[in-house]
Amino acid sequence: MKALIELQFDNRFARLGEAFSSHVLPEPIAEPRLVVASAAAMALLDLAPSEASSEVFAQIFAGHKLWSSAEPRAMVYSGHQFGGYNPRLGDGRGLLLGEVINDAGEHWDLHLKGAGQTPYSRSGDGRAVLRSSIREFLASEHLHALGIPSSRALCVTGSDTPVWREKQERAAMVLRLAPSHVRFGHFEYFYYTQQHTHLKQLTEHVLHCHYAQCLQHEQPYLAMFREIIERNAEMIAYWQAYGFCHGVMNTDNMSILGITFDYGPYAFLDDFDANFICNHSDDTGRYSFTNQVPIAQWNLAALGQAFVPLIEVDALRESLSLFLPLYQAHYLDLMRKRLGLLSADDGDEALVQRLLQSMQSSAVDYSRFFRALGDSPAAVAVARLRDDFTDLAGFDVWAADYLLRSAQDGAEQTQRRTRMHTANPKYILRNYLAQAAIEAAEQGDYAPVRELHQVLSNPFDEQAEFERYAQRPPEWGKHLEISCSS
Repeated sequence: MKALIELQFDNRFARLGEAFSSHVLPEPIAEPRLVVASAAAMALLDLAPSEASSEVFAQIFAGHKLWSSAEPRAMVYSGHQFGGYNPRLGDGRGLLLGEVINDAGEHWDLHLKGAGQTPYSRSGDGRAVLRSSIREFLASEHLHALGIPSSRALCVTGSDTPVWREKQERAAMVLRLAPSHVRFGHFEYFYYTQQHTHLKQLTEHVLHCHYAQCLQHEQPYLAMFREIIERNAEMIAYWQAYGFCHGVMNTDNMSILGITFDYGPYAFLDDFDANFICNHSDDTGRYSFTNQVPIAQWNLAALGQAFVPLIEVDALRESLSLFLPLYQAHYLDLMRKRLGLLSADDGDEALVQRLLQSMQSSAVDYSRFFRALGDSPAAVAVARLRDDFTDLAGFDVWAADYLLRSAQDGAEQTQRRTRMHTANPKYILRNYLAQAAIEAAEQGDYAPVRELHQVLSNPFDEQAEFERYAQRPPEWGKHLEISCSS
């Protein structure tokens, strides 16, 4: 394991030049203190967990110090926001400090969010607040623990620096890790400004650094685009299967690697509601839970438009047509696992949809249902879960079909329980749990957020001492208003 000062940098994105990013130094926040750190994320950089307790750790990730080999850059990009094109966005409060290369030869972006003003801040102060930083940290690490493709979060650093949102709050920074922070919006920026030479340069960079396996194909750019579609289809399938709502699926928030990032007003479903809107600012429901599938396809079409100077239009259209069947295949595979089914059957899609319709009409807790379904033999489990439904006749029909379908696999209950519990988490990052940890942190008590992070890092495990985190949410906890403000 390494000490923090021993990290090695290879700043590939910075070498693309001034057309792609601007050199900016972070603006420090006052009296920095560590709020929470992820030992698992630190391990990606070969950092010893003990490094988090060092004084220099908080200073670096609060903007007071830098490695001599770091090259902090604010990236420029554009994007479609709520369907409308914004021609120039960029890292308004974030900085790509540099790219660390670990002992395994992997490159990891160190991206500091809340680092102050950049040329792309527009009228913003470039800061992030404690609540949004904690939310992003918890979500990044929890989604990874669930198996959902995601960026990672190394730490949150708090301060006494005041910032104003709806009220006065305190500034914080969150250090984010990803193999790349290139977005769909990067490509849109160079396409719509007709900088096609730079568009090709960016495409070559992403191809060689992140999709090198596509170089062997006759049309490498097309092969890369198809893999981007595949990765996004899988990511969205995970979101839908596990009840995750992103909340702001603008093209500037979509990773070219098909990983979840730029966490804002996200939420996991409590009671199942296909039309759930987690973003208080989303007046039209553009980014509702059910709309995440067509919006992902819309965003991929926007990315495809940016590739028009490099890839034939007919090939782009044909590739985009693959998204929905790829998504459906991934989604059904995940839902079979959640239902404890080992094989595939033509009736599985209808079985899943009928269950979701019944859950919606009865306001059944999404995560708890699947966990409980695997706790007992199938017949016992559905009998116990029956009381959660109001349409008993409808549930009884579904349950009878499910028992017949489950019997086809013939797995013993001990195997079934183990298998289902590896697919169905006991602990989910519910908004009310995050809110309680945030309120304690705002009073200077970081123990609750650290404990919640610990629990959510092992979401499939029985953790008897933390049973309270798996309880049904209170009614007030289901109706928290979360906006884009951070």
